[in-house]
Amino acid sequence: MHRKSLILIGGGGHCKSCIDVIESTDEWIISGIIDKEEMEGKQILGYPVIGTDNDLDRLVKEGHYFLITIGQIKSADSRKILFSRLREKDAKIATVVSSKAIVSKYASIGPGTIVHHSCIVNAAVNIGANCIINTAANIEHDTQVGDHTHVSTCAVLNGNVMIGSECFIGSGTVISNGIHISDNVIIGAGSVLMKSINVAGIYAGTPGKIIVR
Repeated sequence: MHRKSLILIGGGGHCKSCIDVIESTDEWIISGIIDKEEMEGKQILGYPVIGTDNDLDRLVKEGHYFLITIGQIKSADSRKILFSRLREKDAKIATVVSSKAIVSKYASIGPGTIVHHSCIVNAAVNIGANCIINTAANIEHDTQVGDHTHVSTCAVLNGNVMIGSECFIGSGTVISNGIHISDNVIIGAGSVLMKSINVAGIYAGTPGKIIVR
């Protein structure tokens, strides 16, 4: 199988996790990483930092695919801005799924999204663009995940859940069947949600309650 050339944008800790996922597939070959100017010429897990954001136009014209590998703990702004820039430039945007993930053939995954090792994405799930589905997350049937959302490690989204855009679902969070979560919601690690959330803010606890509006 011919592997496609992939440029990673962002060289921090999340990038390293993404590299491991990408290497597990036979679809991509990492041609380089874009990062801060002071990182040019250095390597991250053996892959060269080949430029900065200023080199995007040239790299798009060369025909590479791109994946944003900046992490997202709270705000999705950085990832969202970069994704919009790529779209404006008509860049080819990768969707990456670990060979160690279980993804239903009836699921839909948007451009720019990465599904990490040991995830389960079940039937009729719809995941938006530029999302992070992190290690061992479990997304059950008929669940919807909006654009620019990070479902963190070992989170469980039960059936018919609806997650808005630009959300962060913390590690180990459990969301009960049929729960709806609006845009721009942050859920602290280990929370249990049994009621829908209609107001943006930071929520945590068992059961999950708002702590910052």
